[in-house]
Amino acid sequence: MRVLLVEDDEMIGEAVVQALKDAAYAPDWVRDGEAATGALLGREHDVVLLDLNLPGRNGVVVLRSLRAGRSKVPVIILTARDGVEDRIVGLDAGADDYLVKPFEIGELLARLRAVTRRLGEHRDSTMSSGNLTVDAATHIATYEGRESRLTSREFALLSALLMRPGTVLSREQLEKKLYAWEERAESNTVEVLIHGIRKKLGTSVIRNVRGVGWLVDK
Repeated sequence: MRVLLVEDDEMIGEAVVQALKDAAYAPDWVRDGEAATGALLGREHDVVLLDLNLPGRNGVVVLRSLRAGRSKVPVIILTARDGVEDRIVGLDAGADDYLVKPFEIGELLARLRAVTRRLGEHRDSTMSSGNLTVDAATHIATYEGRESRLTSREFALLSALLMRPGTVLSREQLEKKLYAWEERAESNTVEVLIHGIRKKLGTSVIRNVRGVGWLVDK
């Protein structure tokens, strides 16, 4: 899952990026409001983590511009502003959640899982379709009675398919969920990950549409 982090504090940004990578997200990091607005035009990201106190264009302006463009991407505000009025302004501008600095990384990841559940219409930490269930908190997948823990990249790929069950995703679409801007995708990464998932859960867990891409059954 692609996450856009908009944060000008180097220490906080580095910590959040590393935590996101460890949790199988693909984070892209920009440090000012103008760069954030430009990045969001591409509509590549599934979630945005947005600071308010940014150089140039502040976070509220970025958020209002995003919503004016009819984007529904979930936005979690990360800010030191802890006043009630600040929360009201951020939420009314279109934020889905609001987290005050300093925060625990575990809470941030839990809030990410929460907005992801709303995005995919899942009610708890599990994503499921047909006989397949994946727990986003533990990365444990279950398919037709077989249970196995997935690696971070395996989880990222399978969860991308589970967000759109029954829909064929191409190699390019899957790679965009697996890799951040500065990361280079290996030519056979998708096939290697799918092979690993099938070995753990069974060959029918992910279906291939030759020449088009892959899907999980709805």
